[in-house]
Amino acid sequence: MTARSAKAARPRPARRPSTARKPRGGRTPSGPRGLHTRLRRAWDRPLTAYYLILGGSLLITVLGLVMVYSASQIKALQSGLAPTYFFRKQLLAAVLGGGLLLAASRMSVRLHRGLAYPLLAVSVFLMCLVQIPGIGVAVNGNQNWISLGGPFQMQPSEFAKLALVLWGADLLARKQDKRLLVQWKHLLVPLIPVAFLLLGLIMLGGDMGTAIILTAILFGLLWLAGAPTRLFVGVLGAATLIGALLIKTSANRMSRLACIGATDPGPGDQCWQAVHGIYALASGGFFGSGLGASMEKWGELPEPHTDFIFAITGEELGLAGTLSVLALFAALGYAGIRVAGRTEDPFVRYAAGGVTTWITAQAVINIGAVLGLLPIAGVPLPLFSYGGSALLPTMFAIGLLIAFARDEPAARAALAMRQPVFGRRQAGVRWKTMRRRVKKRPSGER
Repeated sequence: MTARSAKAARPRPARRPSTARKPRGGRTPSGPRGLHTRLRRAWDRPLTAYYLILGGSLLITVLGLVMVYSASQIKALQSGLAPTYFFRKQLLAAVLGGGLLLAASRMSVRLHRGLAYPLLAVSVFLMCLVQIPGIGVAVNGNQNWISLGGPFQMQPSEFAKLALVLWGADLLARKQDKRLLVQWKHLLVPLIPVAFLLLGLIMLGGDMGTAIILTAILFGLLWLAGAPTRLFVGVLGAATLIGALLIKTSANRMSRLACIGATDPGPGDQCWQAVHGIYALASGGFFGSGLGASMEKWGELPEPHTDFIFAITGEELGLAGTLSVLALFAALGYAGIRVAGRTEDPFVRYAAGGVTTWITAQAVINIGAVLGLLPIAGVPLPLFSYGGSALLPTMFAIGLLIAFARDEPAARAALAMRQPVFGRRQAGVRWKTMRRRVKKRPSGER
């Protein structure tokens, strides 16, 4: 055998499989694929919803305080008040709301359910008081306020939103436990009659904007309860018919409907507010004219610190500012849906879904009206616009979401791991996702 043939006869070592595309040591790959992997892991962490709700709501509230201060100074001076008048009232409401948020976030689910019936009864009682002459106060043509003495007023219909969420969630949860929601009469009664009672009391004062939000909450609860499509469409059709009738019989509401997409104030300046809201947004550009430099708040745009504060935000902070606000509301809505979708407790699912529907629907209606895509409904931007009556129940509702997010099994375990045990943190366990717990294995174990 020659040297060449002996060399050819030797067995060749097997080739190692290529590892060019596989990261070594379990590391996250670099580039777009690695970024996607890291983002996916971050979204799937146990406390993601908790941080989104807490951080998003606080950022919206703080930015809202800044914009209320900027947008309300001229309005206060024109009314003969101190330039910080509206800001100080909003700051006081934010401090009180922060206390409510903290209290709600620390309360148990059982205590939340215990508040449902008392809060509903108090809301109905206060909305009845609104219609009594001498007690109820009319603001901008709507009699939905009660004077608390001095400059302070309360709008009971704002608390009716929270009452409907808690009471409706408790009612549906109890019926689900008894397997009664498969029957349409248990699905609708007494939820629909009580909701119609609240809507009737609100409409007595002429506040159709709040009635629309309450209707959205009702539909959200029915959707979460698994209402059949035929039944859901029937209730939606009835609500649409009643709403169309109420709009048709009111000249003011018809004029608001006619101002959708308007670019001219029209006869009698009936679309003045809608058009100047568009002017404010259009003049802001990408980064805005600067904080405090709005021109529309100098008497041109009505309600610059309440219903149309989003327009002033667009003028002073530009497209970047408005997109930031939209992103914060989107994050808040996503977190609320995540909490409602990943819980096993029916009450938590209905309450979280109801609060998310409430805040999202109200934000969409307010911003849609400012953009000229929807009629002006007169509802504030949640957590952002001026108004203590709207801010207090909304912050309590945010506290509900925080409590529910903390109560998830994975979130509870993650929070417990962060607390020291006997002077040190728990070792040997790490969380990869919110769905399962992975124990660290010693080296060499497979």
